[in-house]
Amino acid sequence: MLYRNIAKPLFFKIDPEKAHHLVVGGLHTVGSIPGATHALNSLWGVKETSDLAVDLFGLHFHSPVGLAAGLDKNAASVEGFSSIGFGFMEVGTVTPKGQPGNEQPRLFRLPSDEALINRMGFNNEGAEAMARRLSTSRSRRIPVAINIGKNKDTPNEEAYMDYQKCIRTLYPYGDFFVVNISSPNTPDLRNLQYGNDLSSLLGFIMEEMKAQSIKHGATKPILVKIAPDVSDIELESMIDVLESSGVSGVIGTNTTLSREGLNHQSAKESGGLSGKPLRSRSTEIISRIYKRSHGRLPIIGSGGIFTGKDAYEKIKAGASLVEIYTALIYEGPDVNRRIHAELRKCLQQDGFKHISEAVGVDHN
Repeated sequence: MLYRNIAKPLFFKIDPEKAHHLVVGGLHTVGSIPGATHALNSLWGVKETSDLAVDLFGLHFHSPVGLAAGLDKNAASVEGFSSIGFGFMEVGTVTPKGQPGNEQPRLFRLPSDEALINRMGFNNEGAEAMARRLSTSRSRRIPVAINIGKNKDTPNEEAYMDYQKCIRTLYPYGDFFVVNISSPNTPDLRNLQYGNDLSSLLGFIMEEMKAQSIKHGATKPILVKIAPDVSDIELESMIDVLESSGVSGVIGTNTTLSREGLNHQSAKESGGLSGKPLRSRSTEIISRIYKRSHGRLPIIGSGGIFTGKDAYEKIKAGASLVEIYTALIYEGPDVNRRIHAELRKCLQQDGFKHISEAVGVDHN
C-alpha cells in the first residue's frame, strides 16, 4: 500500500529512466549502510519454505522468483535487490567495453497496458567495472547471474570474442551466466540465435567456460536467453542446437517487438515490450521448449508475470524457475511476497507438495 499509494505516483511523474536510476541508486546506498539490508529484508524479504525452495544448476534458490536482467545493469545494487524477496537475480546486460547505449528517451511506460517499452541498447560501464564492483561485494543472500552481451560496434562474426571476454573477466564473480542474443535493441544481435551462427557461437562460449572452470577449479552454469518473436520451425532448430551445445538451460523469453492488443499512445515507440502483453506468448514458448526437449533443458520463465497464478502457469508449462521485471515497477517490492504466497496456494490446491512436481505438468 505504501508503494502503490505514495511511492508509485511520485515515481510515475518522473521520467522513467530517471526513476530507474533513483531506485538503483537508492538500493546501492542502502546496501552500503550497516544493518540497512536487514531492515529491507524484514520489510519485504521472503522466508524460505520447503515447498518452493529449488535446487537447480548445482545452486540453491530459497524462492523460485528472480529478478530479470536490465534493472541492475552494472551490479551496483546487488545487496539491496537481494534483500527484497528475490530468490536470485540477473545483473547486466554487460559488454566487454562500456558503452552509452541508444539515444534518450529510450524507456517508456504504458500504464493502461501494464507494460514497458525499452530501447536502452546495452548501456553499461563494461565488464571490468562490474568485476571490480562484484569483487568487493559482501556475502550474498541469493545466487547472482551475470547476463553478457556483445558491444554494438562488434560485427556478428566477431561476437564470440566479446562473450568470451566477458566470461574471462567475470567468471570468478558470477554464480551462473546468461548469454543474451535476443535483445531487439542491438542491431543484428538476434541473428545469432539461428542455425550455424548459434551453433558456432555456443561452441566458442562453452570452450571458454570449460577453460575458466579448469583455471578456477569451479564449474558454473550458463544459460541462453531467447526471443519470443520466432517461428515454430526457428524455435525447434534453436532448441536442438541448445541441447547439443551443452548449455545448462534456457531463459524464455526476452522482450517482444509485437504490439498486438496495445492501446497506449506510447505503443508506437520502437524497442522491446515487456509486461502483461508478453505473458501468453512467453508461456507458449516455454511450453514448446519443454515439449521439444522432453523436459531435459531446464527453463527459467520470464515475461508478464505479475501474480502467483502467472508464475504457476509458466511452471506448469515447463519452467523450473521464473523471473520478473515489469511487475516490480508497477507493483513495488511487496510483489515477491504476494507471488510467493499465491504460488503456495496454487500448489496446495493441486495437491503438490513441492514445486518440482508441477514443472511441465501441462504436458502429462
